[in-house]
Amino acid sequence: MFDDKVFLVSFLSNVVVAALIVFLGDQLGVGSQMSTGVVVVLGIRIFSNAAAIRRHLFKA
Repeated sequence: MFDDKVFLVSFLSNVVVAALIVFLGDQLGVGSQMSTGVVVVLGIRIFSNAAAIRRHLFKA
C-alpha cells in the first residue's frame, strides 16, 4: 500500500545521504583508491542504517 508520507520522507532522506556520500568521497579523494565493491557495500550499509534511523524517528 502506497503512503505519501513514507515516500516523501524516504526520498528526501536518501537524497541527503547520497549527497553526503558524494561530498565526502570527493573531499577525501577516495574515488581512485577504493575499489567499486567497497564503495557499493559501504553505500548500501549507510542507506540501510539511515533508513532504520528514519523509521525510528519519523515512524515512517
